[in-house]
Amino acid sequence: MEEQANELIDKARVIDLPNFISERLLKLQVLINLVSDDDWKLSDDERNSIRSALFYFVDADDVIPDHIPSIGFIDDAIYAEIVIQELRTEIRLYQELCQFRTAEETRRRDHGEEPYVGRKDWIAEQR
Repeated sequence: MEEQANELIDKARVIDLPNFISERLLKLQVLINLVSDDDWKLSDDERNSIRSALFYFVDADDVIPDHIPSIGFIDDAIYAEIVIQELRTEIRLYQELCQFRTAEETRRRDHGEEPYVGRKDWIAEQR
């Protein structure tokens, strides 16, 4: 399902959509990354919330069919926004991990060290 959602996001990027819709659909990418990242452990409820939003997004014949110009994705964007708000703390922490991981992997690579950085490293750095 994540792959289907990624493909649809790529298609949505080239469609002229209202800002409210395009911003929410692009935020779905963060949800896809979050649910796909083995370093980030989600609760079953969080995982189910994300997957239900992704399932709704890839269903072209939802409440407002996606083929309707300008508004076909508005219901998808609203659903995405609900999930994003529901998981905003988890998303913020995940984005902090991603920033740390990128910076730390670059630093380690520059020093000739093993570049892999995981959640345990990030948590240790936070303490």
